[in-house]
Amino acid sequence: MAQEFVKSKIRPDKVAVFIKPTCPYCQSAVELLDKYRFKEGHLEFIDITTRDTNSIQDYFQQTTGARTVAVVCICGVIDTINLIDPNSQRSGFLELFLLGENMDE
Repeated sequence: MAQEFVKSKIRPDKVAVFIKPTCPYCQSAVELLDKYRFKEGHLEFIDITTRDTNSIQDYFQQTTGARTVAVVCICGVIDTINLIDPNSQRSGFLELFLLGENMDE
């Protein structure tokens, strides 16, 4: 059931971010991604606490090797991408969905 739910949210033309709203890492990922202008409908934050959280995290363990969130799916690829590392660069995949540069710059 968790696998079907996760796969139903993932599309090759979208960035899907699975979060827990109270998780500080998830909050940082949301804040970071909210700084960018995505094409309409190409960014979705999915609160896993409204579902069977443990089953979803078990599925993430199977697919990514980690149960932690935020789990970011870009172009249909599931991964636990470190979006909040200040030394990391934006993913080239992410550029496909952005309308322009960082709105704060």
